[in-house]
Amino acid sequence: MALDLGKGLYVTLAPWLLPIIEAVLLIAAVILTFLSRDKSSGVAGRSARATIARSTPVPFLSWDGAFSRFARRRKLSLAAVGIGTLAVRVALIPVWGVPKPAVHDEFSFLLAADTFSQGRLTNPPHPMWIHFEGFHIIQQPTYMSMYPPGQGLVLALGQVLGHPWIGQLLITALMCACLCWMLQAWVPPQWALLGACLAVLRPVLLSYWMNSYFATSITALGGILILGALPRIRRNARLVDAVWFGIGLALLANTRPYEGLVFSLPIVAAAVVWMLWQRKLPSRIVFLRVALPLILILLCTGGAMGYYFWRVTGSPFVMPYQVNRATYAVAPYYVWQKPRPEPVYHHAEMRDFYMNWELRSYEEGRSFVGFVNRIGRRIGMLWAFYIGPVYTLPLLASPWLFRDRKMRLPLTLAGCVAAGNVIETWTLVHYLAPVFGLIFLFIVQCLRHLRLYRRRGRSIGFGLARAVPTVCVAMVVLRVTAMAAGARIEPPRPMGHPKQTAIEQELQRLPGQQLVIVHYSPSHIPHEDWINNRADIDASKIVWARDMGDSKNRELLDYFKNRRAWLVNADESPAVLRAYGPSVTAK
Repeated sequence: MALDLGKGLYVTLAPWLLPIIEAVLLIAAVILTFLSRDKSSGVAGRSARATIARSTPVPFLSWDGAFSRFARRRKLSLAAVGIGTLAVRVALIPVWGVPKPAVHDEFSFLLAADTFSQGRLTNPPHPMWIHFEGFHIIQQPTYMSMYPPGQGLVLALGQVLGHPWIGQLLITALMCACLCWMLQAWVPPQWALLGACLAVLRPVLLSYWMNSYFATSITALGGILILGALPRIRRNARLVDAVWFGIGLALLANTRPYEGLVFSLPIVAAAVVWMLWQRKLPSRIVFLRVALPLILILLCTGGAMGYYFWRVTGSPFVMPYQVNRATYAVAPYYVWQKPRPEPVYHHAEMRDFYMNWELRSYEEGRSFVGFVNRIGRRIGMLWAFYIGPVYTLPLLASPWLFRDRKMRLPLTLAGCVAAGNVIETWTLVHYLAPVFGLIFLFIVQCLRHLRLYRRRGRSIGFGLARAVPTVCVAMVVLRVTAMAAGARIEPPRPMGHPKQTAIEQELQRLPGQQLVIVHYSPSHIPHEDWINNRADIDASKIVWARDMGDSKNRELLDYFKNRRAWLVNADESPAVLRAYGPSVTAK
């Protein structure tokens, strides 16, 4: 009885255990800071720096001088962040492992990666495509991921280098290095380096941001390039900064078009206003160095996107995403839109996903109470991932941001992104990847204000500011240690579909090519789908197909007559392979 109670309590607290630990560590660090003696308070002739130093516990001061000197070497700082991110995550592979795909989106991105790595933009529709219908892909007029090509290209680079996750590693390391570059345009170099390190520690290093196949970092990179290029363009109007600005826009357009548009419009407007009203440089110079490169990059990007859409959907103006939603979806993407008529579904599990899960989620948010609850859950989810207890401390200084003239454009940008996000039916953490750099700009700027905080004449802000990176480091050490020791202090990370992985390993050991017909029970969870094939289905060693009944399955067996056919019930535990024959039925 006590054991069952303990297990139930752990299941209830597991999602909150890490935030609770983080909050406790932060509170302890804050208390230590307030209890530290201020021996310099009221002493005349002391510099502000000396006053702050004496009122701060020694552990918070040990790396200050060397860190600041290193941060002033700007290019070296960028390299250190990028290489350090890569090296630390690679070093953690024995403990943290290599991620395995588990979510529909990941398999869709991997399909695009497999396609691109073979030198193709898309794949011809398969003659038996109806047996291979899956989530977030299209089967007609071609067989391809429904998503823009950016994430697939990142994973394709990794696949060419040996494994798709290598692409995720490289783009995340590059994103973290560029975050430091972006912050250098807004804050002093030591704060820029600190902000980049904070991003690596939380949330990048040990979250799904790096440990998945969403390739979200390329979207964040686009927003970072735009946000870092704008102040540099305003100061120097250099060609290279305009190029980075244009590349950022191109990355957003080819990863998350809507969120990228909402994010980039205010920044583009600010750039246009500056070009029209600035008097520092002649208009011709501004046009040649800034406007013309941007126009050329955007024209090339638009042309490439149109060509890609034409190859995949048959029209340069129709995205694969639109084809997928028109084929399968009922619930609309924006809250003001009406549901579509129910399409023809060939498989019960796909109807369950679109008619039950998606449509029900949309309808729950149509009432006022449902809409408020949805926004509340959304805020909580985004806070838990991007902010958490440790970054809530510096954000307590956010009122000072509104008095900071330098923060007017970033705050306006944040307001536009929030307004654009509210009208979306769904939001996940990576939907807001374009604002990743903006979030850490706010955190760093709040830390700078917090550092100057005084209480009853005591300069304790320096200690409070140092508590933030201290807790971040402590949490990383704690999580890695717990993982190495086998202690469960957080929910298990998705590591693929274990039952399918076991079946796949068994089939890989068999000679020849295999066909697996997958049956689902009526209570199947549609998010756990096994039908995720390679780009070249006919050349794959293992082909996964949906069970459509014996008569329909027979046409598939006739097509793959040289393969050994199996039937498996994905909802059995354990799942068991059965040789497919006339008398075999799924249990």
